[in-house]
Amino acid sequence: MLLALAFGLIALPFIVQSLGQPALVPLATRVLIYAIAAASLNLALGFGGMVSFGHAAFFGVGGYVVGILYRNYVDDSLFLGLIPGTSQLLITLPAAILVGGLLALLIGALCLRTSGVQFIMITLAFAQMLFFLVVSLKAYGGDDGMTIRRRNEFFGLNTRDDITFYFICLAVAALVFLALWRIVGSRFGMVLAGIRQNERRMAAIGIAPYRYKLAAFVISGMGTGLAGALMANYLRFVSPDMLHWTKSGELMIMVILGGVGTLLGPLFGAAALVILETVLTSLTEHWQLVLGPILLLVVLFTHGGLNGLFSRLGIGRSER
Repeated sequence: MLLALAFGLIALPFIVQSLGQPALVPLATRVLIYAIAAASLNLALGFGGMVSFGHAAFFGVGGYVVGILYRNYVDDSLFLGLIPGTSQLLITLPAAILVGGLLALLIGALCLRTSGVQFIMITLAFAQMLFFLVVSLKAYGGDDGMTIRRRNEFFGLNTRDDITFYFICLAVAALVFLALWRIVGSRFGMVLAGIRQNERRMAAIGIAPYRYKLAAFVISGMGTGLAGALMANYLRFVSPDMLHWTKSGELMIMVILGGVGTLLGPLFGAAALVILETVLTSLTEHWQLVLGPILLLVVLFTHGGLNGLFSRLGIGRSER
């Protein structure tokens, strides 16, 4: 299945071009970016048992790292009087990963001292605090957001070309999913799975759950920040909507729709949600009323999301 999926993703731009549907390339790029964000959330939610409603904060901050660095690059100024601006993808992506990780470390260090509903509400509160902070930053567009005139440069490639940018996002997505596969299959991943199943028992045998959960939360925040940086380049625009709690809800729906605690589930869930949203919005302005029952049916009757459904149909296998 993996080889067929990889071949399909590589061939997709050329297939849709031959079919006279070039607009599907940006749609596929959007799916890949959301798949990175959903897979990162899945590390915390599906494999670590941490139900976070604050991942929009990391997604939005990753986008604003790109926007702010580009603004300072255009103005030839320093951010906070110290950091020069840039339009290089090889700088903005690591910067977004770093900032996303540091923010996740700060939020996780506080939130992970609680659990259950308290954890959910505190992560949501932090995300909303950052949302209103960004709204108040009038120098960077405030509530109106900020336009990025050009996508970041990458080794002289024409990133404004949709196919070129698609392959950049595909390469990044492949690296992210490979890294998550290695993490989940490592001793760290096994300990994380044990903590999700029975945290008290793991603590009783001498393992410190807090450290492992915090490490997983930080890695999750780094991946989500990376996705936000790619989305800012894709849209050439950042706004506070990227940090709104509804964005966290969208990412969570992708994970649940695709299959919680599976490696490829977030990719399937991102594709399903983005395609459904695109199709339904072209049919009716009340598309959420149609989307809701569809999602409900998938969750109730697929038993493991789309990944589980594909497994039972003989297409690949479940990856818990």
